[in-house]
Amino acid sequence: MSRSRASLANLDLNLVVFLRELLRERNVTRAAERIGVTQPAASAALLRLRRHFSDELLVRNGAQFVLSPLAEQLAGQVEPVCEGLEALFVTTGDFRADDSRREFTLLMPDYVVTALGETLSRTMFAAAPSTRLHVKLVNEALPTDPLDTLRVIDGILSAPTQALRTAGIRDAELFRDRWVCVLDRDNPAAEGLGLRDLEALPWVVPHHPDGGYPASYPLTPLLARLSRRPHVAVRVDSYRATPYFVAGTDRVAVMQRRLAVTFADRPDLRIVPCPGDPPEIVECLWWHQRLDDDPAHRWLRGVIRQAARQAPEIRLADHGAITATSHTPR
Repeated sequence: MSRSRASLANLDLNLVVFLRELLRERNVTRAAERIGVTQPAASAALLRLRRHFSDELLVRNGAQFVLSPLAEQLAGQVEPVCEGLEALFVTTGDFRADDSRREFTLLMPDYVVTALGETLSRTMFAAAPSTRLHVKLVNEALPTDPLDTLRVIDGILSAPTQALRTAGIRDAELFRDRWVCVLDRDNPAAEGLGLRDLEALPWVVPHHPDGGYPASYPLTPLLARLSRRPHVAVRVDSYRATPYFVAGTDRVAVMQRRLAVTFADRPDLRIVPCPGDPPEIVECLWWHQRLDDDPAHRWLRGVIRQAARQAPEIRLADHGAITATSHTPR
């Protein structure tokens, strides 16, 4: 037996749970209360952890305790470990949606939350009111190794990327969308917006890296049609925050129309078709192949696809008004 396997075989999993709460609370008493053990038991667990890691983990700093450098590192590692263990031990050969208390974890950008979140929530609640849903928002960019991420969560809702098209990752298309442009209502460029206007106007761009546009940027085909790269006036780490930095300025934002509908009633903004005929936006559900035959995950995939079918498709009329129709993924 290898050393790593021998260590795991001799490991008390209760220590993993206590370690997570200890690193969250940075306090032995509160960690004990969180997992329902006595103070002496918590102190003994901390002593065992200190011996195992040969590190203090908690270091006194005045009247408070702070995490040691090693504990800071462990804090980022223990969360996915515990999530994976929890998912492992709630998995059974049978799944009854009407009485299941299973928690499903999904990672998605705030745009997808806006487009699908409420419909998904209502659909899940109607079918399985006792299940729980943990929605994690994408922070700037998707994980660099989505296969590892999908080992400990149930799915990623995202547009296709090269990293997601990896052996071991399954996918299903959910819905499609189009790009629109958002401008201040008094911006003269709103009338007959063209590619030259996009070249001249300053942009508001969500999730924009400081080093420029990456090759995987979803608007790369549109940028290729411009004679020069647009000037980015505002970078913001949220799709939903974008319009707040357009109103009252000469800026433009290229956005998904399913998101644009949420502020289409604002009289100070104009929403117009995006010039240059950029390609459609395709949003998919991605999951690890090990979940293919899991009954609970099969149910989850069906619910997500059902929600995508029920979510309204947003259309932009010639006069800039927003209309909604039922949507069926292709």
